[in-house]
Amino acid sequence: MTLIKFEPLKELETLHDRIQRYFEDFANFGFPFTDNFNPRIDISEDDNNINVVAEIPGVKKEDLKITLQDNILTIEGEKKKEEEKKGRNYYRSERVFGSFKRSFTLPTEVDADNIEAKFEDGTLRINMKKLNPKPKNEKVIELK
Repeated sequence: MTLIKFEPLKELETLHDRIQRYFEDFANFGFPFTDNFNPRIDISEDDNNINVVAEIPGVKKEDLKITLQDNILTIEGEKKKEEEKKGRNYYRSERVFGSFKRSFTLPTEVDADNIEAKFEDGTLRINMKKLNPKPKNEKVIELK
């Protein structure tokens, strides 16, 4: 008989992610009252790794910070605005600037000492090796 781990809050986490994406999409339509920069991020896994790909155009490598704590991956940084030049009249300004911070709970534990991160051409790629699940110690308790 195979036992399946019961995680009642897993569905709420998925619902939270969907709602969060909805509001992020709404904010990125370019309405004048929104001025936040949120990079798009894909998280996938294969048999041995968890892979993260983030599109962060216009951000310098020095302005990025990646942390992993308690199986939560956090990517934060800042897209700095260029200095405005005097005498220049703008007809349209759609680019967004500012700081961002995105945090994700990883689906499995990863080897914190074996993480590769590369930032090239505005794309951040993070590769994390999965840890083998720890075997559960089962002890049969005798009934008296």
